Amino acid sequence: MLAGGGTLTLVNRDTFDHTVTSVATDAQGAPLFDVRVPAGTVATITGVSGLAAGSYPFFCRFHPRMRGELVVEGGAGPVTPEPVSFDQPLVVPDRVRGARVTLAMRQARVRMLPTGPRTRMWTYGGSYPGPTIVRPGGRETSVRFVHRLPRKAGAMTVHLHGDHHAPEHDGQPTTQLVRPGQSRTYEYPLTYGGLPEPSSFFFYHDHRMDRTARNNWRGLQGMFVVEDEDERRLRLPSGRRDVPLMVSDRSFRADNSLTDPFAGGVRMVGHDGAMSWVGPKAPPDDATVGTHVLVNGRYAPYLPVSATRYRLRLLNASHFSAYSFGLSDGRPLVQIGTGNGLLPRPVVRDRVLLGPAQRADVVVDFHGATGQDLVLDSVPAPLGESGDDARQAVVMQFRVGAEERDTSRVPAQLPSPDLVRAPARVSKRWTFDLGGAHPDAGHGGGQAGHGAGHGGGADRPRGTFWSVNGHAFDPTRIDHRPRLGTTERWRLRNTSDMTHYVHIHAEQWRTVRRNGKPPPPWERGLEDTWRLEPGEVVDVAARFEDYTGPFMIHCHMLDHEDHGMMARFDVVR
Repeated sequence: MLAGGGTLTLVNRDTFDHTVTSVATDAQGAPLFDVRVPAGTVATITGVSGLAAGSYPFFCRFHPRMRGELVVEGGAGPVTPEPVSFDQPLVVPDRVRGARVTLAMRQARVRMLPTGPRTRMWTYGGSYPGPTIVRPGGRETSVRFVHRLPRKAGAMTVHLHGDHHAPEHDGQPTTQLVRPGQSRTYEYPLTYGGLPEPSSFFFYHDHRMDRTARNNWRGLQGMFVVEDEDERRLRLPSGRRDVPLMVSDRSFRADNSLTDPFAGGVRMVGHDGAMSWVGPKAPPDDATVGTHVLVNGRYAPYLPVSATRYRLRLLNASHFSAYSFGLSDGRPLVQIGTGNGLLPRPVVRDRVLLGPAQRADVVVDFHGATGQDLVLDSVPAPLGESGDDARQAVVMQFRVGAEERDTSRVPAQLPSPDLVRAPARVSKRWTFDLGGAHPDAGHGGGQAGHGAGHGGGADRPRGTFWSVNGHAFDPTRIDHRPRLGTTERWRLRNTSDMTHYVHIHAEQWRTVRRNGKPPPPWERGLEDTWRLEPGEVVDVAARFEDYTGPFMIHCHMLDHEDHGMMARFDVVR
């Protein structure tokens, strides 16, 4: 509680950096206050004296389950919260359907905020997101990427997230790079074990080692839909009622240019042959979170819809933030699939929790909502429940018009892809934690704990890193060699104090057990990215088909990936 005209001093006695960020925003969508408080430091929120009397909920952008409320009494300031105004239409990226696609990686100015200048981005094909590539399963597809970005951008690589293809077309982080002025063609057969891939919702993005977060932040992201020809008989919503939605977040300067959250925040150091990172944004304080939530590259867009069923393909392309998606009037989201295929049967959900790189295929029925403006938002779960770390945000608006002819339906059972029979024995264990020279190192099998005590972000003695099985990523180290044609069960364990989102390349994976129990209904299809809260254990299984060579397993919180939380496995004959 604060008297009008007072100041608010923040003392961070924790070993993590935190922010105090207002949920309420101004007319441009920026938080009314947003202050980063490094560990062990004191900060003052400026501008509080300008707030009008009222209650102002706040949260930590890096740890959203940390929430509080600032109450201003007697304030007569001019600053009051502004409701989100949905001022620009949703843009659905162009769909490209040809078997041979060429996309130039180039700079372009993109409309992201409703007013002011356009924002300069690094793009695929001149738009953010890039064009949505739509192809039938089983049809060979070639995508040629031409590097026309400035030379200082460095070499690039492109990963088709979720797809099954040869390692030389997987977007290797350090090899087969696309250098400035050059091009590279990626071949995607869209098959698995000789059969067409199922209906899928992938996305393509840059995967360059140590630069993934930067390159994605600047715009190198796009969507990819694999169509199953047999799916047409299901009569799911299609055409303009099948809408891909890529949710991301960015921060902007006053001139609408992107901020640079990577400038001067961290640097790589070597010690005893291993790599780690030092600096004010070294692990565990390396969270890239934007102030504005975007949908298909636009802040707070609206989409006119008819009072019919719509298929929404939700993708969380943010670097760090999780979202718990739901509709403002409480109508359900009927989940019919993941990003990798349909579920065995529809799952009716009030909210759908998605972390970075996770996708959900949902159907929304707008019947009975004619004349209403419904909001897709993100609301965190109550404290102590899974999803309490989701970001609170208004995402987009649906403007519901009149009813129209609607022959779509949601079948009671869906043609879900077959799942492999999981072996009883665990072939490989992968443990995700924090490593490095913290003063209180010692937990997690000799790895460092999260108690940095680093005096407001000063360099740590030898640096820190996010680890897989105790090591930071080394592209020359092979951590596991599964054999082609075999099925393996892997165990993913999070022994850190932070939630991670673990992504595995190469195969069609299934969730076997979550914390020793059967997975929830929405995890009973194919997956490629799993949420692992602190202490969680998830067993997954896949059959290694078609291709030998190197592939990656990593956290898809992109700063964590860049700062060591990635490992290599090689499929061998």
